[in-house]
Amino acid sequence: IVLAAHRLNRIRDLDAANYTITAEAGCVLATLQAAAEWAGRLFPLSLAAEGSCQLGGVVSTNAGGTAVIRYGTARDLVLGIEVVLPDGSVLDRLRVLRKDNTGYDLRQLFIGAEGTLGFVTAASCKLYPAPRATALGWLAVPTASAAVALLAEARARLGDEVTAFELMGRLAVDLVATHIPGTRDPLPGTSPWYVLLEVASSRSDAAPATALEAFLGWALEAGLVTDGVIAQSLAQQADCWRLRHAMSEAQKHAGASIKHDISVPVSRVATFLDAAGAYVAAAIPGVRVVAFGHVGDGNLHYNLSQPPGSSREAFLARWEEVSAGVHDRAVALGGSFSAEHGIGSLKVGELRRWRGGPEYRLMQALKATIDPLGIMNPGKVLAGPD
Repeated sequence: IVLAAHRLNRIRDLDAANYTITAEAGCVLATLQAAAEWAGRLFPLSLAAEGSCQLGGVVSTNAGGTAVIRYGTARDLVLGIEVVLPDGSVLDRLRVLRKDNTGYDLRQLFIGAEGTLGFVTAASCKLYPAPRATALGWLAVPTASAAVALLAEARARLGDEVTAFELMGRLAVDLVATHIPGTRDPLPGTSPWYVLLEVASSRSDAAPATALEAFLGWALEAGLVTDGVIAQSLAQQADCWRLRHAMSEAQKHAGASIKHDISVPVSRVATFLDAAGAYVAAAIPGVRVVAFGHVGDGNLHYNLSQPPGSSREAFLARWEEVSAGVHDRAVALGGSFSAEHGIGSLKVGELRRWRGGPEYRLMQALKATIDPLGIMNPGKVLAGPD
């Protein structure tokens, strides 16, 4: 049986004074954003698929997106949840409270569970003050280490007004500029790394641009940035975001890809890039690293494109082996092999490898208790019983 939520698309409540919105699982993310904006509020979850992805899927996968550095993942935004359980009963926890210490926090069982414990039908989420203005800089940085240092200074000097900090490798930018019509590199010359830094304020129309301009001047003098440009209009901001969001699409034009969705502590991003780069270069000579992601929260999409002229089939046959090596290096640094894309069926083995022991047995016990017949999204997240 395949369940679709697209007709569960009502916004049940929007309480501007309480800064909350309650909507059904089939509501498209962009619809929630627009409803919040109409009420003078912000629904901050933002990702490339926001024009088509639905709230139920966002909750069930604990989606992250580009604003996690300031607002957190879906898990941080959901206050209440409504779920149909495997036995047909409905768990109604559509609370809109910030404080509610009444036993176990059952909503968290279903956020990120990928539909394996129940079917999410509605959720209540936090809203925030709508920003009066945003400013966006496209910055060239000499090294990944410089990008990490730049992030630390941005947070110290600009505070919570930093809403996005995206890191992109040179090859990723080149692929978009070459293969996606209407895109171009905002800066002349070449740099090994680029940062997209967004600042937003609900206090003053001029505050973000003034603060970002001053910060860029400091960063240039400090040598953390070699060049940079601040978008002068909303259209220019959209052009920069399009460059970032089109990177996965552009990589399709470079042949086969082996993709990874890892996270490490922010302070170890550069260490991971060095270690993983050395490993994949030795494992597959000529491989092209297409690295980009939400370095503000330590999440990198560490993708590999096949060497020019090589066999697509032979390259993809190395997926499991190479991914294990990349994941080893992320986990060794205190990171995760799955940052925001979940487990699905592809990473079932990796979950058991890295989350084995008491943690894995507890997940199995929860699954067996809530879904004893194994009817909810079978084959996903967890392997069968031992």
